[in-house]
Amino acid sequence: MTEYRINDLAQVSGVSVRNIRVYQDRGLLPAPAIRGRTGWYSDEHLVRLNLISRMLERGYTFATISELLHAAHYGMKVEHVLRDSPKASRFMSIKRAATITITELRKSLGASDRAIGISQKLGLLTKDGAHYAVRNPEVLGSAEALVKAGIDIDVLLDMWVRVEQDLSDVAHSFVSLITDKYFDENLPNLGDKTFTQIAELVQTVRPMAHEIVESAFSKALDDEISRAVGEASSIFDKSKGSAASSGD
Repeated sequence: MTEYRINDLAQVSGVSVRNIRVYQDRGLLPAPAIRGRTGWYSDEHLVRLNLISRMLERGYTFATISELLHAAHYGMKVEHVLRDSPKASRFMSIKRAATITITELRKSLGASDRAIGISQKLGLLTKDGAHYAVRNPEVLGSAEALVKAGIDIDVLLDMWVRVEQDLSDVAHSFVSLITDKYFDENLPNLGDKTFTQIAELVQTVRPMAHEIVESAFSKALDDEISRAVGEASSIFDKSKGSAASSGD
């Protein structure tokens, strides 16, 4: 993956260094990876900058762009942003990277040391001194609702780990569409231009792959919910029938 210093990123994106820093301050652009005293930006930063530029050209405000990018990060669509928001849990009011105590984690989520450890590996929590930084308050709020409904937090996190592993395989499959085509025994003879073209092609695959995965998962989830509700309804009807027969 190509890496850029901020001046290089400004040159290839056409966005000034000043505006790059403004976008970071406003939460529109993720912070760079810091190595030594240098901040290094990736192709993902370049894609995000190009997207921000196009949205600004179309008249979107910083606030709207922030909402849409935030929604996209969690797999939501524009209509989700425009809907009235449901009543939020107390975690929903936590700003990104705000801290939470281990006592509150145990009280609200029944989180064990194992659960907290897995949450850190998944990037949901980050150790911050004696506290934990909350990276995804929306996810934490949803997890609290499930725990209150009787779902074990360990079961939920184990499922998350399995999904992450499965999606890694899916991501590999999409990227392999390109790498299997170009990365063969001729790899040592590939030039810089070809590498650049391949990197651009991989980035082109991203939105298509995201749409395929989102659509397929949405359909699978709807089918599974319908199946579960149908089974529950059938069991309920049978129990009503049995009760009526015994009453006769």
